[in-house]
Amino acid sequence: MLKRFVDVRDEEVGAVLGAFVYFFTLMCGYAILRPIRNEMGTAGDVKHLPWLFTVTFVVMLLAVPAFSALVARYPRRVVVPRVYRFFLFNLLAFFVLLKWGVAKEGVARAFYVWLSVYNLFVVSIFWSFMADVFASDQGKRLFGFIAAGGTTGMIVGPFLVGRLAEPVGPVNLILVSAVMLEVSAQCVRRLGHWARDVQHQPATREGPVGGGMLAGLRLLVTSPFLLALGLQVLLYAATSTFLYYQEVQLVASLAKDAAARTAAFADIDFWVQILTLGIQTLVTGRVISRLGLGVAMAVAPVLTLVGFGVLAFAPVLGVLIGVKSLRGASHYALERPSREILFTTVDREARYKSKSFIDTVVYRGSDTLSAWLQGGLTALGLGMTGLSLAAVPVAALWLAVALYLARQQRTRAAESIPQTQTQTTLPGGTTA
Repeated sequence: MLKRFVDVRDEEVGAVLGAFVYFFTLMCGYAILRPIRNEMGTAGDVKHLPWLFTVTFVVMLLAVPAFSALVARYPRRVVVPRVYRFFLFNLLAFFVLLKWGVAKEGVARAFYVWLSVYNLFVVSIFWSFMADVFASDQGKRLFGFIAAGGTTGMIVGPFLVGRLAEPVGPVNLILVSAVMLEVSAQCVRRLGHWARDVQHQPATREGPVGGGMLAGLRLLVTSPFLLALGLQVLLYAATSTFLYYQEVQLVASLAKDAAARTAAFADIDFWVQILTLGIQTLVTGRVISRLGLGVAMAVAPVLTLVGFGVLAFAPVLGVLIGVKSLRGASHYALERPSREILFTTVDREARYKSKSFIDTVVYRGSDTLSAWLQGGLTALGLGMTGLSLAAVPVAALWLAVALYLARQQRTRAAESIPQTQTQTTLPGGTTA
């Protein structure tokens, strides 16, 4: 049945389904928490959001070197589950504080920052692990379906919140997220066994990465390819922040209480995820395999460019929902899996260290700069029309970087073909 939708080999089925469950539980647990986070961030004045972005960025600056030090010393089968369980214990601590009602305002702000860090970190680790377990050609065929696991989780999570929040209580749902995170950690162990026993990956692929705690930054600034990947994430995050601010302003102007705001955010997320799931399961693998990464990576920036142009002349909630749904679907279903395929062509140190730096510090740094820039432009008198027009050239630059990366990937893949063709398969699946 799976082969009807995905170009999967017999020996890959178990791993693909395991990766699907892994990403599903990871994102379902996050989706349960996100409506609470969004409401905490917007219940007060929107002007406070740049400070929350800034604190998040500072926390990222501290967290990424710590993670780099871990992957330098310990194998992935140890690091990934332990990082997830560290966040699991954080969740349990928030559960206790919120249950007891300790320093509600301070805990709410800390939770907003923590969830912003948590989301980027665990997703970055997930894709680093996927790029380590699957080869580049497997990624082109399978990453779209695996990404659909996360999208499904982002649909099921809000559904559970809607059905359980009243009888169980929102705070108690934190325990459901904790259980989901533990299931994710167990999936890491099983996928590691598959990579060793079926993929026949050498022990070095599972061992410590080595290097220093700041190696990710060093590799980033010395590699044009990694710099372009970082610029792509920076430009995507910048346009996301501009769109998020417009979303917050429109929702705040139409919905006057916490329940209405939470419902509005949930409705927007629902349509984004529904469109994303359909594209991921039916389109992504075929587009990437047949039309190439260039087309797959270009769709999101093109839609973003057009979307901001439309919003400039029709800044209303219905248009914003349409723009965000199409942009989000194209990003999660096409652009993000394509970007993760690019990381299968770099070495393990860049895959874990530089990638985590790009996905977290660069992303949140762009958030922070964009938030303050948006605030400054608003203070100068620019309304939603002016802000939308200001985002158009940013989207155009994002498109140019995406096309450059697609060309670089073709070059890197072509350079690796001669080496691959000289390998001979030996008994037991090893190569020479």
